[in-house]
Amino acid sequence: MPPEHNDLKGKLEAAHVIGSQQSNLIALGQKGLALLGLGRFTEARVVFEGALRIQPNHFDVLQILGVILVKLGEYPQAVECLSKALQINPNYADAYSNCGVALKELKRFDEALASYDKAIALNPDYADAYNNRGVVLQELKRFDEALASYDKAIALNPDYADAYNNRGVVLQELKRFNEALASYDKAIALNPNYADAYSNRGIALTGLKHFDEALASYDKAIALNPNYADAYSNRGIALAGLKHFDEALASYDKAIALNPNYADAYYNRGNTLKDLVQLTDARASYIKALELESDHCLARWELAFISIPPLFTARENLNVSREIFATEIRQLDEWFSGTRLDEAYKVVGSTQPFYLAYQELNNKELLSQYGRVCHRLMAHWQHSKNIQPNIISGSGPIKIGIISSQIHKHSVWVAVTKGWVLKLDPTKFEIHIFHLGSAEDEETYLAQTLATSFTKKQGSLFETVNSILEKRIEVLLYPEIGMDMFTTQLANLRLAPIQLTAWGHPETSGLPTMDHYLSSDLFETDTSEAAYTENLIKLPNLGCSYMRLPIITSEPDMQKLGLDTKTPILLCPGAPFKYGPNYDLVLIEIVKKLRCCKLVFFSHHKNLTIKLKQRLEKSFSDVGLNFNDYLVFLPLLNIDEFYGLMKRADVFLDTIGFSGFNTAIQAIDCALPIVTREGKFMRGRLASGILKRIGMQELIAETEKEYIDIAVRLVQDKKYRNQVSQKIIKTRDILYDDMEPIKFLEDFLMSKCRT
Repeated sequence: MPPEHNDLKGKLEAAHVIGSQQSNLIALGQKGLALLGLGRFTEARVVFEGALRIQPNHFDVLQILGVILVKLGEYPQAVECLSKALQINPNYADAYSNCGVALKELKRFDEALASYDKAIALNPDYADAYNNRGVVLQELKRFDEALASYDKAIALNPDYADAYNNRGVVLQELKRFNEALASYDKAIALNPNYADAYSNRGIALTGLKHFDEALASYDKAIALNPNYADAYSNRGIALAGLKHFDEALASYDKAIALNPNYADAYYNRGNTLKDLVQLTDARASYIKALELESDHCLARWELAFISIPPLFTARENLNVSREIFATEIRQLDEWFSGTRLDEAYKVVGSTQPFYLAYQELNNKELLSQYGRVCHRLMAHWQHSKNIQPNIISGSGPIKIGIISSQIHKHSVWVAVTKGWVLKLDPTKFEIHIFHLGSAEDEETYLAQTLATSFTKKQGSLFETVNSILEKRIEVLLYPEIGMDMFTTQLANLRLAPIQLTAWGHPETSGLPTMDHYLSSDLFETDTSEAAYTENLIKLPNLGCSYMRLPIITSEPDMQKLGLDTKTPILLCPGAPFKYGPNYDLVLIEIVKKLRCCKLVFFSHHKNLTIKLKQRLEKSFSDVGLNFNDYLVFLPLLNIDEFYGLMKRADVFLDTIGFSGFNTAIQAIDCALPIVTREGKFMRGRLASGILKRIGMQELIAETEKEYIDIAVRLVQDKKYRNQVSQKIIKTRDILYDDMEPIKFLEDFLMSKCRT
């Protein structure tokens, strides 16, 4: 905005009008300036429009009226007024800058940029113009140029709080959250009452998953501006991150009360309702967001996936749900067209059909349909950035890139990735790790020491892609796809000539960009290829080189856990969504045959655990059994206590349909007998693969009835159970440090890259 026109009286006196007209012009000018000083813009507008009727071509009146129109949000009229002023005086920097503000609000970004450039050409020390120019560049996604413009504004005015705040927003957009925080902190130091900077600081802290600090920052913003709808909505996200879902809903509701047309608040509210497994209400919130903002890509994306519940009750129809999902994906594909494609990449992976894997059905067609949509949206982004994949070099060590968000003590790292990093021949292969996650521990540091290069998450998708291309990667390995948004976005791009995924998430990816799927000979059947969109590679044995973990136990406080030391314990450690309603009867039959026993579950996810409890309680009640007599849900134990409980347990009941792997290995390490029913697909054959490897097929059931009989015998026949435990101890060493899968993988990659 321009400086005050203290000399307006003199300029009006010099106007080419006479007598009473000149007196009226001067009086109007003075009155208008007084009203401007009081912030009474509507009244000031009327006054200056009156002045224009007296002198239609007075530059200062036109310029000030243009500023007022910008303040009132009447941008087309403001552009018209300021353009007319500039025809009279084309060398006035303020008028160009103010015109840029109006053009930016009209989304005429290129014209706004030109207007700011003209202002700067006339006044090279114009800090406001540089700051506003940065805002336009930000809208154009030219983030590096925007940063440079903000930096210039700050260099000209080191106390420019707005420029620091805006600079933080760009850094945040680039996922450079720590730098963004520093910029917000500087803005707040310059202006301790800067509500926007506090709110934006909360967004950066949320990006770093520092939810408590984010909450404090939002609360400060709201204290400074009690009607700050954005801060309330974003505060809800931080509360949801802390699992305070009811408080999060209250915060979204406050945002909506302040701004009933706030589409993002409805979208965020839908996400929290989904976390609470209130799917009907979540769907209604997403629909409302789309009613308010028809191009709300994230809300539209969520609507397609809400049809896949994380947990089914016996009354729900699985096939109907799958048909709805197929229809939703087709409609989603049609919806993303035209200008919507430009921002569509941002939604890919934000929600994924993760829970399909827990349905014991062939998901190939559904996932390939989903994969085609994802790839189309990401291919549009790749084409717009003119990104070309690497090519096979043909000589020297093969450059392998491993992309994962789980380069730390996590089941994917332990079971799948670590063996590759430790044991692939360094004379034949370079290992370049791209760690997309934020968690770090001693396993992360081990990976750093072993890898040829180790790249942490770069921030933006474009920066990460460039870091991959710079390494000249020939083979990209994704240990898991379907569990992390950023991984999924990258996996939908073609960045290397050979791209593979593996069983970190034990299900076909469905992505046309994945050439091969690394599985295990013991996990698959002769007809398994029918479940994969990729070319299935069956590595020998368990398909991995598993490094034995130390077993350190601590004695659990059985009384505190509500367990009687004399009552047989059957461990059921799977996450709630692994327990399909079809198999509730298996648990019931085991209980009916044993009578005296305790099925021990764990509270992995509060709301899903509640749903599972409710379903099991009804299933048991329907057959006249008291749920509380036979089932207990424990809080998650630390690993030493969990091992201690495994040592005390009688049987490990593997989940049917989606088997455990790492937990099954832990049971083997504790010599705890496992009961499993071999599934139809790889994800239901992990524990059976382990048992086959150690020659214990007697613990593998082909039917639910056999599963029940094996479990009951292991509990009732202590001698037999002890024999099984001793056999486990004698045979289990074969599970560890297996080089056969590594050698097979090496030969496969050499055949593809060095023929």
